Amino acid sequence: MRITIYTRNDCVQCHATKRAMENRGVEFEMVNVDHVPQAADELRAMGFRQLPVVVAGETKWSGFRPDMINRLPGAPRVASA
Repeated sequence: MRITIYTRNDCVQCHATKRAMENRGVEFEMVNVDHVPQAADELRAMGFRQLPVVVAGETKWSGFRPDMINRLPGAPRVASA
């Protein structure tokens, strides 16, 4: 499954999401909307108003969501805040 994290500079929840996935060995790619403004436009068009936005196959969410990270295949559990 392809996982993409849409992030921006100085985003605390973005960094927390990235760290949680790295700590669990989840492979992902990152798109920084500060460097790819059209990605921000596409996310807004999909109804997202908060970063990070995570796209994991057909599943999409925004914000730091340990509950959703735990649902990713092969990802060990992440402690909820």
